[in-house]
Amino acid sequence: MTLSKNQHAYCQQVLDKVDTNRSHRVLLSDWANFSEPVDRIVTIEAIEHFGFERYDDFFKFAYNAMPADGVMLLHSITGLHVKQVIERGIPLTMEMAKFIRFIVTDIFPGGRLPTIETIEEHVTKAGFTITDIQSLQPHFARTLDLWAEALQAHKDEAIEIQSAEVYERYMKYLTGCAKAFRMGYIDCNQFTLAK
Repeated sequence: MTLSKNQHAYCQQVLDKVDTNRSHRVLLSDWANFSEPVDRIVTIEAIEHFGFERYDDFFKFAYNAMPADGVMLLHSITGLHVKQVIERGIPLTMEMAKFIRFIVTDIFPGGRLPTIETIEEHVTKAGFTITDIQSLQPHFARTLDLWAEALQAHKDEAIEIQSAEVYERYMKYLTGCAKAFRMGYIDCNQFTLAK
């Protein structure tokens, strides 16, 4: 289930090649419009765009959609409260403050990163048990490096398709996020949730 037409088409293409007798489909829809039972849920970097005020409704929906042995994998970029940044000795710089502003205004307007504690609070409130939390921080930093290298290798093509301004914006996004992951400001966590 996705709101992205491109993602929907790509995922459908991938699933069409899967040789299985299990049912699968990709829906172009908001989760709030879905009411069918499912046995498993995987959500990848979506919750950051829901808004904190929708967390309880989302996790209640997910919990109720699955059978008693249901499992959910929640993959999310997570952030820290300022207090946590200070406690961990991560430097608070004007450069990082400006980068965060750039991300929330130019790249992901309306997006908000939950803390691990925020996720824990809302999933347990819905009835889930967290069976595992896996940090992908170093892997995600490396992924961003590879994406930036690939974009840079195709700079002329990217500018031709979009513009120099868009190219520069995305290079700033990819390289800045890789730095934020390495410094510990943000993480990518996978939460395994059991019903």
